[in-house]
Amino acid sequence: MSTLHYEDSQVVIHKIVVGPYDNNVFVVQCRETGDALLVDAANEHEQLLELCQSLGVRQIVETHGHWDHIQAIPQLREAGYEVAVTAADAGMLPSYDLLLEDDMVLEVGRLRLGTILTPGHTPGSICFLIEGSPVLLSGDTLFPGGAGNTKSDLGDFPTIMESIDRRLFTLPAETLVLPGHGLDTTIGTERPHQQEWLDRGW
Repeated sequence: MSTLHYEDSQVVIHKIVVGPYDNNVFVVQCRETGDALLVDAANEHEQLLELCQSLGVRQIVETHGHWDHIQAIPQLREAGYEVAVTAADAGMLPSYDLLLEDDMVLEVGRLRLGTILTPGHTPGSICFLIEGSPVLLSGDTLFPGGAGNTKSDLGDFPTIMESIDRRLFTLPAETLVLPGHGLDTTIGTERPHQQEWLDRGW
């Protein structure tokens, strides 16, 4: 069951938590047109299909290609939804339609979402910043209390820390961070702790 998670004058964001790893799936909807985009087709495809149909989803975007974020892709593509991912992570998906690049603008109705490439958790991790709203969908790049896991063979700690420092911590302090798992945070909450993460190696 999805819940209304955030709203302002231009955007409505719904959230549902799915799968054995409690993945956050977000639907970003243009308030004016009703068009929407789903971030991370993680799991429980029947629920996600229902969500897509009821909320006007036009496209699926993946923050990265780890298996727990992509389980529902085959069923959603079969239902006619296009799936977009970065080239660096495309080989991790069972299938896809479009490639995402850094500094693209995705149009969802009258909404504009900017792409921010943040390699480190995976080579092609990417975040989405809603223009005109203080909201960043960070996937597994940034969580409350630290960077995403880099202990796998795809992870790279120096790279993810550079991505966070150069691409995310330059955003305004009030920017709301909606991560791929767990609770929300803000850029201002996390930025002062960067040196602690560096010192402990994550």
